[in-house]
Amino acid sequence: MYNDIAFFSGRSHPELARAICARVGRQLGAVDIHEFANENLFVQYQENIRQRDVFLIQTFSSPVNTSIMELLIMIDAAKRASAGRITAVIPYYAYGRSDKKDQPRVPITARLLANMIETAGADRVLTMNLHAGQIQGFFNIPLDELNALYPISNYLKTHDLSNYTVVATDVGDEKRARDMAAKLGVPLAIIAKRRLGNTDISEATSLIGEVDGRNVLIIDDEIATGGTIIEAVRVVRDNGAQDVIVGGYHGILAGKAVPRLRDAQLKEVVFTDSVPISGEKLLPNMKIIPIAPLFGDAISRIHSGQSVGALFQ
Repeated sequence: MYNDIAFFSGRSHPELARAICARVGRQLGAVDIHEFANENLFVQYQENIRQRDVFLIQTFSSPVNTSIMELLIMIDAAKRASAGRITAVIPYYAYGRSDKKDQPRVPITARLLANMIETAGADRVLTMNLHAGQIQGFFNIPLDELNALYPISNYLKTHDLSNYTVVATDVGDEKRARDMAAKLGVPLAIIAKRRLGNTDISEATSLIGEVDGRNVLIIDDEIATGGTIIEAVRVVRDNGAQDVIVGGYHGILAGKAVPRLRDAQLKEVVFTDSVPISGEKLLPNMKIIPIAPLFGDAISRIHSGQSVGALFQ
């Protein structure tokens, strides 16, 4: 048990870090992080963290590789400063789609990233909605995975859902969509599709389930370029769907994602704030669900030695 707790934020999402600290009634600690002219990163804690329970908050948002390297250096600096325990708080874990060797001569980058976090000196990891469940097993240190299903479903329950169907964007997404459908008490449909090579382009082949004359909620773990989700919108509308709400646990919104969502005539777009969504990416019909309460409550339980899983029971 650690008597004292300390929070520090990297530069990727300080607003979320401050909100998490506010949830637990603490202040962010002082840390100097800057980049030299040669692009080398420097980290120095501005207060004593010896034997403290240290939580380092850094989501892997753009620029992704800089955010990753920054966290690794923060972990190493905390280790060398004799922190009692170091928890890497990573709301969005990048490289999640590189979770298996599905082609010849390719890496499993999600596993490599896990190895790097461990080697840097993290004692545990707190994250949310990994792209694939097996990523949990890539770590040899304790990992707690929070689920945005709960805050997002609580928000959606404020809608009239009597005529809604949850649609999974593909067969691999079926469990996530089924959990949401069960939480909301509505039917489920599934889009069968195939991805075209190493591109962000996918092709829908059929729809399993009934959406004709119904409103639709399409949920995905992350929306990057928006190609998958917009193809799903096309499929459900071709099959007679009416209003469409799109949801994503992580709103990456890269490339043409924002204009695609803008042009899709959606009733609503729902994301969490696991990554920062800047002003130019915000749309009038976009709702951002805060996850600071979820992370703050989990951190309080980790610090006091209570069960994190009890949050979801």
